Amino acid sequence: MQPKKEVLPISAVVPTFNRPRSLQRTLDSLVTQNAIPKQLIVIDGSPGDDTQMAIEAWAAAVGSQCEVIYQRAFQLGAAVQRNQGVATATQPFIWFFDDDILFESDCVKRLWAAIKGDEAMGGVNAMITNQRYTTPGRVTRTLFCLLEGKRRKSYAGKCIGPALNILPEDNADLPDVAPVEWLNTTCVIYRREALPSPPFDSHFTGYSFMEDVALSLTVGKKWKLANARTARIYHDSQPAEYKSNQSALAGMELINRHYVMTRILGRTSAIDYAKLILLEAFGIVTPLVSARAWKSLPVVLIGKAHGIVKMLRWRNSSDHREVTQKIGAVS
Repeated sequence: MQPKKEVLPISAVVPTFNRPRSLQRTLDSLVTQNAIPKQLIVIDGSPGDDTQMAIEAWAAAVGSQCEVIYQRAFQLGAAVQRNQGVATATQPFIWFFDDDILFESDCVKRLWAAIKGDEAMGGVNAMITNQRYTTPGRVTRTLFCLLEGKRRKSYAGKCIGPALNILPEDNADLPDVAPVEWLNTTCVIYRREALPSPPFDSHFTGYSFMEDVALSLTVGKKWKLANARTARIYHDSQPAEYKSNQSALAGMELINRHYVMTRILGRTSAIDYAKLILLEAFGIVTPLVSARAWKSLPVVLIGKAHGIVKMLRWRNSSDHREVTQKIGAVS
């Protein structure tokens, strides 16, 4: 039995798939914190029983301090599994975190203090110590300036142009709780009242690239968002089958970025599309300094081409629905 900890009015939601050891390390890291959520909900897409056994053992060790709920995923996918977890949650705050992170000392308490201390704060995420903003070089800074339409001292934590989301900055000159324009779901707490229902749009399937950007931008229209710079985690990113499918990833990146740009940010002008083309071209060309990138270039281009076809089909069907709705409204 673990020693008594401060129990917070939070439902933690963790989607997982075939990562029992990684999830075990994450939960073992959680119990080293001086505060834990009142409820932990694990949505498991794994075919076997290893994850369930790990969760049951962890629940027994934690005891009654934390209500642990294990559910099989109704459908596979990061976004849809999180939605399933939120539907089960009972607490006024929702905490999303990945199954492959490690918490540093006092991380949970600092996250909690950041969102509890400001009633206008809709969501707060942790600083990922091995994935954070670095000062861009001259070429990248020029790209950022073109996409944003103006030059900034720092682009950290911004979402610029065609929905290019930039990581927050770990700078001692910044406040402990720094305003940002978007939040990742690696480790983030939201007020439940700030979340749409369901939180994640059905557009995002499978790996669900940029589902976190879409959600946080939606919340940020009415609520403040911030990065709790001193609430720190390490992202021990694990291999996964989807990460090896470069073609599918290339297509998903384009499709989902276009969706966020047009549907969430409402950026649909010719200039916005020109910026999207510029960003995509930059992402294809800059890695070509390596021989490996040249070898994978045909696969990436095929993925982008498939993405463009799907994107155009989606846009045409959306335009058709809008016209039909307008006709119906008139009649």
